Amino acid sequence: MFLTYLRRELTNRKKQTVIIAVGMALAIALVVIVSSIAGGVKAAQASVLQSVYGVGTDITVTKTEEPSASSTGRPSFDFGGRDSASGDGSTDLSQSRLAVPRGSGTLTSADVETVTSTSGVRAATGVLTLENSTFSGQVQQQQSDDSGSSDGSDTSTQQGPPAGGGFGGGSFSVDSFTVTGIPVSGDAVGPLTSTERTEGRTFTAKDAGKDVVVLDSSYAKSESKAVGDTVEIGGEDFEVIGIVASTGSSSTTGSNTYVPLDTAQRLADLDGEVTSIYVSAGSSSDVSTIESALQDQLTDATVSTEADLASSVSGSLSTASSLVSNLGTWLSIVVLAAAFLIAILFTISGVTRRTREFGTLKAIGWSNGRITRQVAGESLVQGLIGGVIGAVAGLIGILVVNVISPTISASASSTANRGGMGGGGGMPGGAATAAAGGGAAGGAPAGGFGGGASTASTTEVVLHAPVTVEVILLAIGLSVLGGLIAGALGGWRASRLRPAEALRSVA
Repeated sequence: MFLTYLRRELTNRKKQTVIIAVGMALAIALVVIVSSIAGGVKAAQASVLQSVYGVGTDITVTKTEEPSASSTGRPSFDFGGRDSASGDGSTDLSQSRLAVPRGSGTLTSADVETVTSTSGVRAATGVLTLENSTFSGQVQQQQSDDSGSSDGSDTSTQQGPPAGGGFGGGSFSVDSFTVTGIPVSGDAVGPLTSTERTEGRTFTAKDAGKDVVVLDSSYAKSESKAVGDTVEIGGEDFEVIGIVASTGSSSTTGSNTYVPLDTAQRLADLDGEVTSIYVSAGSSSDVSTIESALQDQLTDATVSTEADLASSVSGSLSTASSLVSNLGTWLSIVVLAAAFLIAILFTISGVTRRTREFGTLKAIGWSNGRITRQVAGESLVQGLIGGVIGAVAGLIGILVVNVISPTISASASSTANRGGMGGGGGMPGGAATAAAGGGAAGGAPAGGFGGGASTASTTEVVLHAPVTVEVILLAIGLSVLGGLIAGALGGWRASRLRPAEALRSVA
């Protein structure tokens, strides 16, 4: 009886059913699309962070240092003397410098042990991030003519620096790329965990202390390097044993080059020191507890969680995240509320038009509860129909987004900003030309000493909106909720009708 009456009422009131179902469908479709895009943006942020910090990194520990009062804010190059002089009076200068980026501090091996022994920490890895800068160029010596001496002697030409001068000019370039020293054995946490080997091999325990290097694929391509070639780091030649690429949507990994940690510490004269500690928690529920414990134990360090790191992602990806979180969420709420309101108003209006019908039903013995259930059942079916249509429309919208595959830019940095040499800040009379080489391709700051973040990765990320069971269940749940609310209010309105008054109102 219930189902028969339900089917007859929905068929006789097609207009009301269609309006309620369409309104609910539009709201549900919008919720599905916004939820899926929000999931895609979150996945894109995680992918960008993985290229810099590594898969499984829940917490990072770093340290920053303010430049001293006596610091000029510029890295120094002490050539000691002229590298070579040519017959035309020019001098070639070249020197490499491997050091921790300005503004970044170091942690000790004892700090790594402290982090590892903290309750809830599954694994911890200390890495040393350095910047290899090569300053090279050619300077011209000034030539001065002494003419018309008092004794009438011939004019003579003197090469070398004049009394008040130095070099007469020249051009210089700075080639800069990032070097990350990582442990060659132990727990797999850190930058290389989010990469895949494309050529050669990665590190093994026997590589400890050796001059071997693994290159980022983008950097290797820009520098035309392959397995078996050599790369100069800190004035020493390193053999390329492998090339890796990011496994995420980012086109680059977190560094241009990777070397054994002890080798990097030896070259930079930083024995037992690291710049970052990557931490993996045993459980996601322990992250906040571990963060507080580490902050208490390492008071001079900066402890950041994955949520904190996500805020460092900038570019159009950050804009998309804000748009989805703010405008998209509120728009979904408003449209969903409007759909619920339409369903409620049309249900109550339909109950009012059916006054005689409900009065007759109550006169022949229908109880208030039965009438309420009947009205609620009709509204529930209408909401369910709208929910199914909305879910299908939402899936179509998600498919369109994935087919279009919108590309958004994203950049993330892992260390603090620093000051440094700008273009034109070289030697007196020189024109300094910052030539970062392939630095920007794999995470190094373009422009040598530009004052940017030392490990920055800027890439184009393809936004993919995932389809999850949770989203579909959310759509169906919201549609059922809307139908129940409308049906409950409409049924309550119908149950308050008295048979005599209902019949008299249409007599």
